[in-house]
Amino acid sequence: MNTPSDNSPGSHYFSESPTTASRRSDFTIQVGDRELTLSADAGVFSQHGLDKGTAVLLDSLQRRERPHIEDGSIVCDLGCGSGAIALALAVLFPHCTVLAVDVNERARQLCSENAERNKITNIWVAHPDDVSVDTSLELLWSNPPIRIGKSQLRDMLTLWLSRLSSTGRAHMVVSKNLGADSLTDWLNSNGFTAHKLSSSKGFRVVEVKKT
Repeated sequence: MNTPSDNSPGSHYFSESPTTASRRSDFTIQVGDRELTLSADAGVFSQHGLDKGTAVLLDSLQRRERPHIEDGSIVCDLGCGSGAIALALAVLFPHCTVLAVDVNERARQLCSENAERNKITNIWVAHPDDVSVDTSLELLWSNPPIRIGKSQLRDMLTLWLSRLSSTGRAHMVVSKNLGADSLTDWLNSNGFTAHKLSSSKGFRVVEVKKT
């Protein structure tokens, strides 16, 4: 049987429909006083478990005072993958709706299953095209898909960061070696206010708001 190579379009985590054979494995994350167990899978970002960047993001933001967000608000995990950030947001903001977005259908299915597995009910998993243009976000956390290419990444961030409310904030983790500082500079030149919130293990956590 022929199998796709690691460089084939269907093997990328940002593919709409991964063709890589499923290879699931479990991992855990700690969110507050809860330990959550999730499945990872081939063809989905961080296929072997929690990646270093997401771990840095979750650790950094859990160490800070939690922002006050009105009940019923929408918060977002942009590029949800298997759902580690989405599930963390759901636990930390139980009275908000967590919008977990990914183009990858396997990732969306996995995120939904991981939410159900951990008895989390306030997550809405969606393809980006299925989200209303007038959706307003109070909080956005993301380990954005840097490897989709600079132009596509900038288009994606412009669209989603523009959905932040006037009081909304985004927090993104980006590797220093993959352009965290240049991305921050670009955001500051294109309608947003961005600054480094923290730095750890070669990653920057960047806070963004609309100018």
